[in-house]
Amino acid sequence: MSAYALWGALPLYLKAVSYIPSLEVVVNRVIWSLPVAIILLALSGQLKEMVAILRQPKLVGMGVVTGLLVTSNWLIYVWAIEHGQTVASALGYYINPLLNVLLASLFLNERLSKAQWVSIGFAAAAVVLLAISHGGLPWISLALPLTFSLYGFFRKSMPIAALPGFTLEIMIVFLPAFIYFVMLVAKSQDHFVHGTWTDIGWLVLAGPFTAIPLILFAKGAKLLRYMTLGLMQYIAPTLMFLIAVFVFKEPFAKIDLGAFVLIWVGLVIYSWSSFTQYRANKQAE
Repeated sequence: MSAYALWGALPLYLKAVSYIPSLEVVVNRVIWSLPVAIILLALSGQLKEMVAILRQPKLVGMGVVTGLLVTSNWLIYVWAIEHGQTVASALGYYINPLLNVLLASLFLNERLSKAQWVSIGFAAAAVVLLAISHGGLPWISLALPLTFSLYGFFRKSMPIAALPGFTLEIMIVFLPAFIYFVMLVAKSQDHFVHGTWTDIGWLVLAGPFTAIPLILFAKGAKLLRYMTLGLMQYIAPTLMFLIAVFVFKEPFAKIDLGAFVLIWVGLVIYSWSSFTQYRANKQAE
């Protein structure tokens, strides 16, 4: 719950640093996440496990894929918040669980119930509605769930614990991030070396704000029942939606409300279907 709450409140932080280019914010998220992850590894006694992982090329290769996916997701998300697209981001993360179900059907040969197909149909209808009203596909609402669903899909197949897995991903993208950071400093275009103390404070906070919820989520996901996790994942986009409309005062037209209603109906159908299926499985045991 704390992971989803932190993710839901993250737009408040990103809006506070919206004067800093989105790529620079993401670079600092990567740079300052690494020391947080290493400290947590040391405190939890998992440093030896981390070293063993780095000696396995297959695991490192999988980390490259998940690291690039999660970094791409961060970049799209930060850019969206900075450009007043928090509502579109919230819609994207509402679509995310339905996209997870679709990916499971396509690549894991999991059979969907009729109710689950109906829920995906409602999500598709919402996307079509927004595409017609805005004159094109809502790319933010599609790119965010696509990158995060693929990240979760590949991350699930990695035989690595939550904290070492996150550390591996950060270590992989650290070098290009640091090179870009040095280039900005050399051109005096950064907000860390050539910024104010306020800039420095905001950027350093990017590390714990990035690492802590991801690690909490990965740890919690292993401890909770899938049904509980599935219902809790709506906390983040709901908080994002409320912040976008009532704090950021982003425009929210009737056509947007129509799209959200379609998504919410789809999620209710999906959640109810998952709940009844889970209850039936428990009774069968």
